[in-house]
Amino acid sequence: MADEGNPQNQHQIQIQIDAAQASGVYSNLMMISHRKEEFILDFLFVQPQRTPQGQSVATLRSRVVTSPEHMKRILKAIEENIGRYETAFGPIQEATDIPKVTH
Repeated sequence: MADEGNPQNQHQIQIQIDAAQASGVYSNLMMISHRKEEFILDFLFVQPQRTPQGQSVATLRSRVVTSPEHMKRILKAIEENIGRYETAFGPIQEATDIPKVTH
């Protein structure tokens, strides 16, 4: 990773996507779990309505399983992109209406 800034070490990748995947999925909650060999990112949608017992209902929209090394690259890319976003649009406020879930 130390040589990422060097153009000789950068590769171009052609990304292909079908129409069903191109629209993406909406997620307003993410749970992360891990074991030694991998990280598991579960992207969920918390519905506004609750069960008759008052519980929140969440639907799994997508699961991504990745290596610890790639997870570190994901974290770095997210941090860089949030920094650029906040520079352009101002600070992002954390949501307070989504249930706190630990996993």
